Amino acid sequence: MAVVQQTGELIRYRSLVTNLVAKDLKVRYKNSILGFVWSLLNPLLMMLVFTFVFTQLLGETIDHFPVFVLIGLLAWNWTAASVSRGTTALIDNAPLINKVYFPRVVLPVSVVLSNGINYLLSFPVIFLFMALYRMDFTPWLVYLPVIIAVQATFLTGLVLILAALYVNFRDTIVLVEVGLTAWFFMTPIFYRVEDVVPDLVSWMYWLNPMASIVAELHTVLYYGGVPDPLFMARAFVTALLLVVIGWAMFMRVSRHLGEHL
Repeated sequence: MAVVQQTGELIRYRSLVTNLVAKDLKVRYKNSILGFVWSLLNPLLMMLVFTFVFTQLLGETIDHFPVFVLIGLLAWNWTAASVSRGTTALIDNAPLINKVYFPRVVLPVSVVLSNGINYLLSFPVIFLFMALYRMDFTPWLVYLPVIIAVQATFLTGLVLILAALYVNFRDTIVLVEVGLTAWFFMTPIFYRVEDVVPDLVSWMYWLNPMASIVAELHTVLYYGGVPDPLFMARAFVTALLLVVIGWAMFMRVSRHLGEHL
């Protein structure tokens, strides 16, 4: 019953979520000449670096390698930005929390959404590179919203857990920074799991939901194929489980939030 009430309260405050997302996007590009373009420079430069290192120096044979890398990098940037900023969302907004009442959950959720919008705005760049390499645009692109929804659900649950932990344990952010670096290399952004650890493919996907998400993005965008329903179902169940755990942890911490700010 409490979950229903809390969910209803979050829905009533949806305008606040919208305002927080809009504010985050405005602040991010305020007084910036190129605006949103700056957020694309990092993945584009990383794409060039990875392409040079892996194709010219290491002899990588993945066709259309820049497109392969860019698909994974942009999805990863959404994850990394949401996790790093979402973890500290409560503490960073302590003055606002102490001044007025609102469901505290909107703070980490708005971080995931604002970075998600940033991610969605980057898709024309992916499509442009696909066109430059004369890759096929198949009808299976209709599955993109499903994959994005799975990633949004996964990130929401993860950020809720980390934000709740950070309130009581400030060392959490240090572990997050180290963990993101390790997680990046464990996610098949610039390699195929099947090529690197063929005997541990199932374990890689089970233990790393981002590996599953990136793999399905590659399936739809790079290979032009159909996502495996069981594959996506497993990722979605994992994401929902994280949301349930994260929601419970967050609500428990939020009851005594004032004592820790």
